[in-house]
Amino acid sequence: MAERVGFEPTIRFWRIHTFQACAFDHSATAPHLLGRRGLAMRRGFRKRAGGGTPAHMITTRLAAFALVFAASPLGAQEKAAEPPTPASVVAASQASEWKAIDPAELLVMDLAPDATGAKRQVIVQLMPPPFSQGWVGNIRTLAKAHWWDGTSVYRVVDNWVAQWGDGEDDPKKAKPLPAGITKVPESEYTAPVSCKVYLFEKKVIKEECDPPFTALEPIDPYVLKGQAGFAAGWPVAVALQGEGNRTWPVHCYGGVGVARDLSPDTGTGAELYAVIGHAPRQLDRNIAVVGRVIEGIENLSTLPRGKGAQGVYDDPALRVPIVSLRLGNELPAAEQPRFEYLASDSRSFADYIHVKANRNDAFYKVSAGGIDVCNVQVPIRRAKK
Repeated sequence: MAERVGFEPTIRFWRIHTFQACAFDHSATAPHLLGRRGLAMRRGFRKRAGGGTPAHMITTRLAAFALVFAASPLGAQEKAAEPPTPASVVAASQASEWKAIDPAELLVMDLAPDATGAKRQVIVQLMPPPFSQGWVGNIRTLAKAHWWDGTSVYRVVDNWVAQWGDGEDDPKKAKPLPAGITKVPESEYTAPVSCKVYLFEKKVIKEECDPPFTALEPIDPYVLKGQAGFAAGWPVAVALQGEGNRTWPVHCYGGVGVARDLSPDTGTGAELYAVIGHAPRQLDRNIAVVGRVIEGIENLSTLPRGKGAQGVYDDPALRVPIVSLRLGNELPAAEQPRFEYLASDSRSFADYIHVKANRNDAFYKVSAGGIDVCNVQVPIRRAKK
């Protein structure tokens, strides 16, 4: 049966209490610290968006521009008084704050040209360790075997997913998988995270965890005792709990996951989908997230919606052929895609989140004062050659 998508790396949290602290290991203790007064903020203190700069310092940085131009001619003052935008923060970031993405961590999927003959390409960045590595390993095996060549995008559901692979329900007709595909247990939907909590007078002043994680919100509605944030440039969630701390990647727009059958099946990675609608966070920890589309999502999101069962194309002619799917480093050197992302523990990323959550430029009349992890949209760009 063809798999379907269901039915339907130092953690930094700051409190500005004191400079003196003691530390204890939090790898499997104190789940109460993730209550509404825990982990990301304490009342009376403004939460920090990233690993580089507390929110009050960000405000100071942004206000400093006004001081610099206070003695300038009126025209210069008016031009400099424009509030920062997410785009202006990214434009002002330092080259050292960007991290290169290895072509070996990319999938390059070439679809058949559209009706006008235009080329259609989708580029997927694979999830880094420690997340979803069993499935990522399978995907590498499938890509090296050129297994997806000749398969198709066969399922498109509005406000949900676009799915590709063999799409064959009859096991006797299904395309055989290459050697080396492993079965991944459900336990690998999440990964362990080890944390240290720093206390002063029985108050938490800082947590540091591995893998790296930059907290965004004090409470994540999709985690009973946890929060969302970013690890190595990826949106993730983390929960500190008595039976062992866990972290996992979350479903956001453009996220790529592994289609599966009913539990305990977890999918092989041969059938993949990309989210093309509102973030389906209810799938977190129920399906493996293995990557994200970083270029060409429009070649999936604009496809006609399937009218068959669960959005499968009932007319085989609607299926979009996959001409080739390769790991980026398999391509000729001149064709290998080069991308980079703004490091989620950088100072500019902290500013970027702060500005996105507190827009006060000309278009905005009301500042939201907060932002959902899937609306942050980690800046990713083509690297200069």
